[in-house]
Amino acid sequence: MEHHEAITASARKTLLLEAASIEGLTKYLDEGFVQTVELINRSNGRVVFTGIGKSANIANKLVATFNSTGTPALFMHAADALHGDLGLVQRDDVIICISKSGNSPEIKALLPLLKSLGNTVVAMVGNLESFLAQRAHLIVNTTVEKEACPNNLAPTSSTTAQLAMGDALAICLMELNGFGEKDFARFHPGGALGKRLYTTLADILREDDPPAVLPHTPLKAVIIEISQKRKGATAVVDEGRIAGIITDGDIRRMLERNLDLTRTTANDIMSPSPKSMPSDALAVDAFSLMEANSITQVLVTEENKYKGIVHLHDILREGIF
Repeated sequence: MEHHEAITASARKTLLLEAASIEGLTKYLDEGFVQTVELINRSNGRVVFTGIGKSANIANKLVATFNSTGTPALFMHAADALHGDLGLVQRDDVIICISKSGNSPEIKALLPLLKSLGNTVVAMVGNLESFLAQRAHLIVNTTVEKEACPNNLAPTSSTTAQLAMGDALAICLMELNGFGEKDFARFHPGGALGKRLYTTLADILREDDPPAVLPHTPLKAVIIEISQKRKGATAVVDEGRIAGIITDGDIRRMLERNLDLTRTTANDIMSPSPKSMPSDALAVDAFSLMEANSITQVLVTEENKYKGIVHLHDILREGIF
């Protein structure tokens, strides 16, 4: 029990220290931060993130965040830049150099080269007296009072601060650019949001032989059609036109009516005017229709002709929600 408490106490201390470090960044949302956002927003180039060690790992993550939120970005390792990768930098690119100390040998060697290219260099740095901070064009201050590491050595709070401040830059740019759900989905077509905004009923409908019966089809044949096609329902089609739908629920309700089962046909038990949607309708809209009407199937049409049935489970299987 004591061992358990010691572990949770250590974890709690770490989280509180890092949370305090992030909260402390709010006082550094100064002119340097604002000018950095404005510079990137009006730039015709990309954002080139560079760094060394743990800061390089943060730079890589921020590249992914910027790209996915509409601001083109790439990563250039500070050490590799000194051995050929400096060629990645183009004329209009904005360079963000991430470093806690701002005094690492690689940064000291790289910074004059970057400035000689004529690009604007932004220092995301935790030491305002450093080589990097003193020579960069703009500063995004990520100073932290204390690392979460008990020895105040391992980059913990400092890298958390870099990550959070980079995210803040990305979101500011995202909002300035009016980057919305559809833009996000365009860059994340495999994600749930992308699927919600792109998946149509035609993408889900894979039926070569959709469940269908005629109005005069006998009850037994109706039940067999529903059972074999595994959609929990069948359309009632009359000369190519949808006349109604029969669901499992309709069958159960029919049994309560004491009908003559030997003479009962599809026309006797179908629900007329069923909910239907064209095949190019979004699956998410079909889901909303089902939810609003407390149903689990929607009939799909193409050029006003019956094409099949999409069940609620078909949409859920697509991972849209």
